[in-house]
Amino acid sequence: MGPMRYRFLGGTGVSVSELCLGTMTFGRESDEDLSRAMLDRFVAAGGTFLDTADVYSGGGSEEILGRWLKGRDRDDVVIATKVRWGPGRNREGLSRRHILSAVEASLRRLGTDHIDLYQVHGWDPATDLGDTLRTLDGLVTSGKVRYLGVSNWCGWQLQKGIDTATANGYARFACLQPLYNLLDREAEWELLPISTNERLGVIPWSPLRGGWLSGKYRREMGAAPQQTRVRDAEEHGWSETWDAYDNDRTWRVLDELRAVADEAGRHPAQVALNWLLQRPGVTAPIIGARTLEHFDTNLGAAGWDLDAGHVERLNRASDRRPPYPYDVVARSARKP
Repeated sequence: MGPMRYRFLGGTGVSVSELCLGTMTFGRESDEDLSRAMLDRFVAAGGTFLDTADVYSGGGSEEILGRWLKGRDRDDVVIATKVRWGPGRNREGLSRRHILSAVEASLRRLGTDHIDLYQVHGWDPATDLGDTLRTLDGLVTSGKVRYLGVSNWCGWQLQKGIDTATANGYARFACLQPLYNLLDREAEWELLPISTNERLGVIPWSPLRGGWLSGKYRREMGAAPQQTRVRDAEEHGWSETWDAYDNDRTWRVLDELRAVADEAGRHPAQVALNWLLQRPGVTAPIIGARTLEHFDTNLGAAGWDLDAGHVERLNRASDRRPPYPYDVVARSARKP
């Protein structure tokens, strides 16, 4: 692992580490001692960017992060959390009522007076978008929230949110958190071009796709081993199941990933993360792990770059023909 490098988060002027520590496992797969150990190792390696959500472990992730923050300089880290999901009725969604209740609860759990990046965790078709954006703007104006972000929106929703905020003089989204990795490149069709054009930071979630890109899976296995994220996905209805990815394209990508890792003298997980770090527009992939060993491996993705030849081989192996109209748009590009 080389020295951690830093990047600006979109057009905000805020500096963040090139890797972001995701805390979804805190209070669930990772107990508090393990969670704190990961936080300590992350900041010791130069990490400054931390991502959580109010629904992770029912708020337990934020609480663990808040206890770890006590006695530390709050300005040393950039903290992101989220709002949208919940147990139902008025305890979910993006209504003014729920957002104002949720942000106060997150601030209490985190033990801080402000959230650096407050992200809507998904689209809410039941709430008027203008009301959501007006409420979020009020949080920025009050100082409780510094910047706004969005996760799990499609292209038209993201652009509409940006345009509505601009037209009304509201604080705009500064960051996008999409699913993006070597196996899932659909964000390149609309979300990443919007982010580049509107100067949004991009912090991909699931950059290793639940372990698929960690080098542990091979075609001949036939099924995911017990006590793995992929096996858990089958039990909980998550999207990274064996059946969803057991196809020729996946195995072609994984074969090339292992070959490049061997040639580069790196772990496959490090190569997959480093490939993502070099994608246009990406600010910081969100890493997480169930063990310190896996966590240390992921940290090793920072401070170096794959050579151009290896990047191109991974691009080719993972590329897929875009559907209409993206194929037509790609062919419509003009040269002087």
